[in-house]
Amino acid sequence: MALKATIHKAQLNISDMDRHVYGEHNLTVARHPSETDERMMMRILAYALNVPADDLRGRLEFSKGLSDVDEPPLWQLDLTGEVVHWIELGQPDERRLRQAHGRADRVTVIGYASSTPVWWAGIQNKLQRTPKLAIWQVPADQSQALAALAERGMQWQISIQDGTAYVTTDKGAVEITPQLLKEREE
Repeated sequence: MALKATIHKAQLNISDMDRHVYGEHNLTVARHPSETDERMMMRILAYALNVPADDLRGRLEFSKGLSDVDEPPLWQLDLTGEVVHWIELGQPDERRLRQAHGRADRVTVIGYASSTPVWWAGIQNKLQRTPKLAIWQVPADQSQALAALAERGMQWQISIQDGTAYVTTDKGAVEITPQLLKEREE
């Protein structure tokens, strides 16, 4: 018998002063049996950091993720089904990033392992002609601190200012400062 996904509920109250995005978002997150708390919490953080100000070009959504290798953990699809924003987590290979770059208007990768700079150094030269790609790293100690806040039902207060996200829950608070490794070209 196959293991089923565990359902987590997250209520996010986002105040992103950097992008002028404010609002409340109720998320239902299906956690695959092989997914860690850290990865699940990074998916929720990626949502908070990238949620658009409005739904004019579609909504940011969790995809089938680990259940479908052709989809990223998060994406924003417009009303015609075109990919507006493709968001990867971890350290995807260069081939997957090239495919995403060809399918989406924007591609974002958020790495959260301490080995992310080594991974990026190994594929950086292969991705020189990818202007729509941005690479970020969340320091491993910060992503692990965020993972410690995981619960089946969560309420997050997220304030984002000057590139730092302040996440507060009933279990505690974490300060997360993603570091830019590759900037998307406009």
